[in-house]
Order: sequence, then C-alpha cells, then structure tokens
Amino acid sequence: QVQLVESGGGLVQAGGSLRLTCTASGITLSTYAMGWFRHAPGKEREFVAAISWSGRNTDFASSLKGRATISRDNAKNTVYLQMNSLRPEDTAVYYCAAHLPYSSSNIAYTDAAYDIWGQGTLVTVSS
Repeated sequence: QVQLVESGGGLVQAGGSLRLTCTASGITLSTYAMGWFRHAPGKEREFVAAISWSGRNTDFASSLKGRATISRDNAKNTVYLQMNSLRPEDTAVYYCAAHLPYSSSNIAYTDAAYDIWGQGTLVTVSS
C-alpha cells in the first residue's frame, strides 16, 4: 500500500520552530520529487516548498523563504520541512506529496502535478 505519513505538527508560539517529517511506504521515495503544501481555514491549498529527487534543487513559497528548509533522506524514505520564526499566519494543515519528475532537478509547484498525498499534519502557531 502506497502511503505518505506526515508528523511533527503541533502547537507552537510565534517565533518558534517545527520540523515536519514525511515518511513514505510502498514506494521508493528516491524516484520522486517531493513537495509540501498547506491548507489554512478559508483559504486555498498553497505551495510551501519542494525538493527534487536528487535533493540538489529546492524552492519555497515567498512567504517562507529564509524561514524554511526542505531536505530528504532517501535511505530513510523520508522528507523533512524545517520551519523557523513561525507566525500565526503559518497555521494550517501541512501536506507532503510526491511527484514523478522528468529530470533529476525537476520540481513542481501546483498540486495537480503531484500523484501521491499524505493525510496532513496540523500546525498551529499562537500569537
């Protein structure tokens, strides 16, 4: 069974940090580019970050640039999203997703490009 499972969400004060983890089973994550998206109440789901299957190419939403890093450990079939200096507006359910890329550096920015999704983990940032 193909599955992505996110963990690491929770309640944190503004200015704090969280590391989200996405662990895959039933697939070999090293063949996929990975992304993180978030969905806040009353808003559309939005792109947060992505990493190529090689790990050499990453990108972030402008709202998170300088505050987040994305990394992967293909040996552990795991992807991480480290978020620092969290703000109340970062409150959302965060999803990881897997995208079959056409090259080692390819990443995708739209949710339609992603083939496999996790169930999400809730991040709540209090002011």
